[in-house]
Amino acid sequence: MTGARLLRGAAGAAGFFVVGELVIRYGIGDDMDFPPPSTILLETGRLLADPDFLAGVAATLANWALGLLIAICVAVPLGVLLGSLPPVERAIRPILEFLRPIPSVAIIPLAILLIPVDEMMKVSVIVYASLWPILINTLYGMHDVDPLAKESLRSFGFGPLAVLSRVSVPSAAPFMATGVRIAAGIALVLAVSAELVAGGVAGIGVYVIQAGSGNRMDLMMAATVWAGLFGVAANLVLLAGERRLFHWHRMRTGAQS
Repeated sequence: MTGARLLRGAAGAAGFFVVGELVIRYGIGDDMDFPPPSTILLETGRLLADPDFLAGVAATLANWALGLLIAICVAVPLGVLLGSLPPVERAIRPILEFLRPIPSVAIIPLAILLIPVDEMMKVSVIVYASLWPILINTLYGMHDVDPLAKESLRSFGFGPLAVLSRVSVPSAAPFMATGVRIAAGIALVLAVSAELVAGGVAGIGVYVIQAGSGNRMDLMMAATVWAGLFGVAANLVLLAGERRLFHWHRMRTGAQS
């Protein structure tokens, strides 16, 4: 199934490449308006030897990793706490439901005004955006814990902390991992978006701005391709780790379905 899925994906990508090449070269304009996919792919490979781009990648990924790590350290304990204390969750839920739908990109101008330090501002926006999928998935996982398993442990004399550490958190861990995987993609989007809006010294978004100011559409698109590839790579790595660590959860959910 995995091999067939990869072949279908490769065929779809190749078809999109061919159609895009034909349309741009013979349909909607010349190379000066929008470069064809072959030119973009060529520049995508050349960017690997561009020290300015590589420095930008390092800056973006550093902010991405730091923001995601902070979000995990905040959202997971908060989700476990709220999931363990239903009255507290019910009291805080209206605030969460008010803040969660606010588009994270929309807070970038506000963050620029409130946080004068460039890198701190970008990391803060990433943390805000990454917080919600991890928190919501952690809460969902805590609600999904089998009550019979908790009652069984209590009947043997285990206290609340032991039940939490032995049953609730391990049972909710796959949901937490899914939240982290979703948040990783959102964090990368916000890392590049913050650079596009706020600028800075280095970053993939900064590189895109500089390429655009030089009317280099090919470099802009090539840098964008790399941003997408980093997102795909992060998702695949986290998905592989999720399947390896929590294969028992997939077997259980498959049996239930």
